[in-house]
Amino acid sequence: MHDEAMVAVEGRHFDDSCTLSLFDPAWHQGVVGIVAGRIKDRFHRPAIAFARGNPGEIRGSGRSIPGLHLRDALDRVAVRHPGLILKFGGHAAAAGLTLRESDFERFREAFEDVAQSLLTPADLERVIETDGALAPGELTPDSVALLSAPVWGHGFPAPRFCDEFEVTAQRVVGEKHLKLTLAQGGQRIEAIRFNFLEAAPRRIRAVYQPTLNEYNGRTSVQLNIEHWEEA
Repeated sequence: MHDEAMVAVEGRHFDDSCTLSLFDPAWHQGVVGIVAGRIKDRFHRPAIAFARGNPGEIRGSGRSIPGLHLRDALDRVAVRHPGLILKFGGHAAAAGLTLRESDFERFREAFEDVAQSLLTPADLERVIETDGALAPGELTPDSVALLSAPVWGHGFPAPRFCDEFEVTAQRVVGEKHLKLTLAQGGQRIEAIRFNFLEAAPRRIRAVYQPTLNEYNGRTSVQLNIEHWEEA
């Protein structure tokens, strides 16, 4: 489903468009939220993925970006177009809704119109906020365990850091994730970038979250990389 959704939007010229609403009759409603989240992350646009539900209906799951409160945006659509949305609910970052299948194109246009009125061009430019760099030697299992202890969530995100590394090895694992070995100041660190297959340059400036990886009774630090650029 993710691959099909990517095909539907890859190479698309957004121009003035600021939302992505996608529907495929073959999709399963149990995982449309995952698809919407990945599309949102890739293109930095509010995204809603739909699958068939009850006869004649489709159910959507949406994920949004900072700057667009998704539940409030759907409420505006419902007010402007009575009867278009059969039911909906959610919060700022995620929401679910039900439509008649025949109303999908009408909803896509209505949702786009509402988003256009609420978002600015700056909102559609992805900005990654980090907590800066870690000092040499701070990427230890003990320090990462401390960072993993709190309950992070919307409005209180887990810390993420930005550092430069040398890429000493990389390979694809699970057919769709890039596994890397990084070097920094004499320390070698394992890292992974999920759902990403493009090879990394020799030296990167990366945004990451440190995690603990347990394998064969051994606990080590692994970096979950969110973004990189050539250093």
